[in-house]
Amino acid sequence: MSKISIAKGLDTSKSGSKNNTSEENKSIYKFKTKELSFNCRQLSAMLSSGLTLVKALDILSKEQESDKARAIWVDIYEQVQKGESFSNALEMQGDAFPNFMKSMVNAGESSGQMDVIMKRLEAHYDKENKMNNTIKGALIYPIVLLVLCVAVVILIFTVIIPVLEPLFGDAKNLNIIAQFLLAGNKIFLKYWYLIIMVVVAVVFGVIYALKVPSIRYKVDMYKITAPKIGPLMVKIYTARFARTLSSLYSSGIPMVECLQRSSDILGNSYISDKFKQVVDEVKQGEPLSAAITRTEIFESMFCSIIFVGEEAGALDDILEKSADYYDEEADSAVQRLVSILEPVMIIFLGVVVGLLLAGVYPAIYESLNGLETL
Repeated sequence: MSKISIAKGLDTSKSGSKNNTSEENKSIYKFKTKELSFNCRQLSAMLSSGLTLVKALDILSKEQESDKARAIWVDIYEQVQKGESFSNALEMQGDAFPNFMKSMVNAGESSGQMDVIMKRLEAHYDKENKMNNTIKGALIYPIVLLVLCVAVVILIFTVIIPVLEPLFGDAKNLNIIAQFLLAGNKIFLKYWYLIIMVVVAVVFGVIYALKVPSIRYKVDMYKITAPKIGPLMVKIYTARFARTLSSLYSSGIPMVECLQRSSDILGNSYISDKFKQVVDEVKQGEPLSAAITRTEIFESMFCSIIFVGEEAGALDDILEKSADYYDEEADSAVQRLVSILEPVMIIFLGVVVGLLLAGVYPAIYESLNGLETL
């Protein structure tokens, strides 16, 4: 009886329980770049071997490791089986899939080259995943140093200072650093819960502030204009922009839509705002290279590369080559960003330990002198 009811639940696409599950998956689950690369690779291989899209989607849904991902692909399979286009079926999944993928699939349906589009999507998300892994891997050491710094500060005020406090003697004779350490120890032990609440409030305050459009705009602008960090961030944005624009444009998508999708995928509100002007100028017949140059965002060399591609009539090829070049530049930029963060963390840790020694040693020395005189 239970098996029959389960089967009915699967066959009745309009049932309330299934709709609720589908809506929950759409609102909660979002595919990662690694999953997108895997799914596109599987679809490309199956479509290239002659399988129909419906059969490929059926097989792909059974290969998903996550229950939520499997439910989404099952829904897509059922929608396509009913006659919906693949791009519309992806749109029905809410934010589970990025707009970039939806645009590429739409282009694949128009050109009849879905297997080629899937191959390009696989390459795109594979490079995107490698970039994300590079950034995460490079940030491990600075994060470990930051955690170590916080742990050292907590250790000083909760363990070291209480142990050494009897050796300090008269607080009036202590130096300023020792007095600060003693005062910090008492405040930390007495109001530790308030300190935690303040830290949590600051973290959530920053997260909320970044959601305010005006604040987010200024932060995004500072990312690419800040000294030292700005030029490195520009290289990372250039790599993503070139790769996305190359994939979209070579798939036959109109340039205006390519620019809109490419700027949105960067996740920088300042650049997206600048590209509104670029889109308007391109609509009016302005060369892309000239419009991008006026934004003053990307390097002059990248703008020159686009100009050469326009003049030669091979913009898609030259964008693909420049994307490969800037991918390597982005990797170097990430390493240089980390090389800037590492010494800052080490200096901070050294200052904390130095303050401890500067406050403790004189106090202990005076205490020992006092004992010798006795």
